[in-house]
Amino acid sequence: MKKTLILTTALVSLGFAANADVTVMSWGGAYGAAQTEAHVKPWAAATGNAAVMVDADNPAQPIKAMVEAGNVTVDVASLEYADAVRLCDEGVLEPIDAAMLTPAPDGTPAIDDFFPGAVTECGVSTDTWANVYAYDTTKFPEGAAPTTAADFFDLAKFPGKRGLRKGAKAVLEFALMADGVAPADVYATLDTPEGVDRAFAKLDTIKADVVWWEAGAQAPQLLADGEVVMTTAYNGRIFGAAIEEGKPFQIVWDGQLYENELYVVPKGAPNKDLAMDFIKFATSTEGLRAQASHISYGPPRKSANAEKLMYKDGKTEMGPHLPTSPENMTNSLLTSSDFWVDHDSELNERFQAWLSQ
Repeated sequence: MKKTLILTTALVSLGFAANADVTVMSWGGAYGAAQTEAHVKPWAAATGNAAVMVDADNPAQPIKAMVEAGNVTVDVASLEYADAVRLCDEGVLEPIDAAMLTPAPDGTPAIDDFFPGAVTECGVSTDTWANVYAYDTTKFPEGAAPTTAADFFDLAKFPGKRGLRKGAKAVLEFALMADGVAPADVYATLDTPEGVDRAFAKLDTIKADVVWWEAGAQAPQLLADGEVVMTTAYNGRIFGAAIEEGKPFQIVWDGQLYENELYVVPKGAPNKDLAMDFIKFATSTEGLRAQASHISYGPPRKSANAEKLMYKDGKTEMGPHLPTSPENMTNSLLTSSDFWVDHDSELNERFQAWLSQ
């Protein structure tokens, strides 16, 4: 039996990744830690294979570069839905046979147990997560805190710096919802020149007061350091800061954009068969429940949601903290991967041009 090996990113940078049988690339921070505890360590222990977790600000970028260079050193990567679809279409990812995925405990085939859209040609969802915004409760008097997407843009009523992700995706949709566009109409609106202009016009109202972030861990840090009074963020990052570190952070679910995160296998992965086995293990009912016990992202399988989910502390019920909870779905929007596959380049070019103005 091989010796189980879990390596840190620091060790990988020194060349120790060569000893790993499976290298998983994820987003670092609380998210990467959750996948390490729920998937990487248990899979290594169960199979006797070595495994390593490495971090990236956005795994899609290094994965594509590796495949194009013909030098792939990662076996499994965690990608946003739109990136997984796009890279699959570009031939960057290996197809995944849905029939090989672990059935539900009652025998239901995995493809029927996953929520619609959670299994694609080249990816299998690990969780449903959300772009939300959160604020520092110490910055606003009791009863006078922000509660809507529109409040994020109201500098007069809620003064202070804002944190926003540096990119078009999720920012443009959020701006339109804050400007009164119904979730069902957001992508139809954003698919027109007038709609794009409207989104940027809304962003113009706070541009001078925005602190931009790129890596997921930066958003809660901006709040903790007092650089901003509210910021968009991945909901799990805020949950981790509030529950684990006791930070005075509160999520506003109004205007949330939710989507699936997927495990994929890069084309030419050095350990393709082990990578597929890892994904089968991680996306089982038990594997998905395990991840949801470490971070507040919803499991994308029906069977994984059949019983009450508890946080790893054994006392925090996860339901109220999950993007998929009914009370958190009011005025929410499912991110359209099709839209971003078609418009990612042009809207990010427009976004970068807008930033430089």
